[in-house]
Amino acid sequence: MKYGDEMFIDKAKIFLKAGKGGDGAVAFRKEKYVPAGGPSGGDGGKGGDIVFVVDQGMKTLMDFRYKKHYNATNGDDGRNRNMFGKAGPDLTLRVPPGTLIKDEQTGAIIADLTEKDDRKVLLRGGHGGKGNANFATATRQAPRFSKPGGKGEEITIILELKLIADVGLIGFPNVGKSTLLSVVTSANPKIANYHFTTITPNLGLVKTKHGDSFVIADIPGLIEGAHQGVGLGHDFLRHVERTKLLIHVLDIAAIEGREPVEDYEKINEELKLYNEKLATRKQIIAANKIDIIDSDEKLNQLKNHVISKNIKVFPISAATGKGITELMVCAALELKEIEKYEQENQIEEVIEEKVYTLKKEETELFTIEKDEDVYIIKGDFIERLLNSTNLEDTISLAYFQKIIKKHGVNEKLKKHGIQEGDTVRIDESEFEFFDS
Repeated sequence: MKYGDEMFIDKAKIFLKAGKGGDGAVAFRKEKYVPAGGPSGGDGGKGGDIVFVVDQGMKTLMDFRYKKHYNATNGDDGRNRNMFGKAGPDLTLRVPPGTLIKDEQTGAIIADLTEKDDRKVLLRGGHGGKGNANFATATRQAPRFSKPGGKGEEITIILELKLIADVGLIGFPNVGKSTLLSVVTSANPKIANYHFTTITPNLGLVKTKHGDSFVIADIPGLIEGAHQGVGLGHDFLRHVERTKLLIHVLDIAAIEGREPVEDYEKINEELKLYNEKLATRKQIIAANKIDIIDSDEKLNQLKNHVISKNIKVFPISAATGKGITELMVCAALELKEIEKYEQENQIEEVIEEKVYTLKKEETELFTIEKDEDVYIIKGDFIERLLNSTNLEDTISLAYFQKIIKKHGVNEKLKKHGIQEGDTVRIDESEFEFFDS
């Protein structure tokens, strides 16, 4: 489907990774007439965040169709003379209004980006590592170690676009919704005489004879079981949620043997089962194909069925244009009443937001495996710590031992049955275990 000249993409799966923090530097002052200069290693720069912002000029998620991986820039490493590394710039990703961001694993909503300039810092870049100048003390005046930068957060997400249209056209497949849209707007939806012609929503702008205007969306045809995901049910139904008014298109001529009253009830049941709020959404009925029927029997049956629900019924013909002007004028008036009521009562649509929180790095800092008589420790944290340690320097090595003991490495090794003098391997380095 196209909106203007742009392909409509309403769902995308992408992987995101924030920038890694730069490593702290190990350096010493080398100044004339200073034979033993102190430590001067600067801190690393913070890694770039990943930020999402709403761009009202965008209508689809087309930009995310082909590019699936996004990485923010790493922070620069620290430098000599206490010079800090440069922070990695944030990566800003623009999305259309109405975009939901979900955690791919849990389905939890991370962010609901609806309004102009809505902004969400989704992932944080890693912190910058500390240079060796930070570890100088009265008894440790020349530390030969630094702290590595923190790892950037990462996640796979699902982007879903909920259309922000004023009016939604709903109904079973092949009842004339696409034809109606093409008549009342400049949209050019594909129209044919078979089910599921429309597989993605079409948008158009309606301008009434009184100068009112609103955005209308042709929601793809629903079927029984849509609330359970039958057909493309969930994809279709989520687009209904943001509309303020529904025009329920029914085939009053019952060309395919369908009964308008029965269809009306089935569609409304699907809306209710998917979301209780949708069952109370204001509706207008467009009894389409009135030019084909020979009597008013089915039209009268429909009107009598909904008279107690205070729902207006407009007999129309999308093919000939009969009744369509009146239908659109009514829709514009209903929208004004809905918007007036929302403003007076300060009603805003609220979607419960389940805030996603990344696992803290400390929850799984390392794992331990045993290969014959060797205990192998694996984990980004441990390996980065080792890589920043000068194993030839006793003070640096002592600091390394202090940190791994603080994070429970010794205790976990003992639970795995390690004994004094056994071999421990981290990356490509091997040590003898002594619990002191």
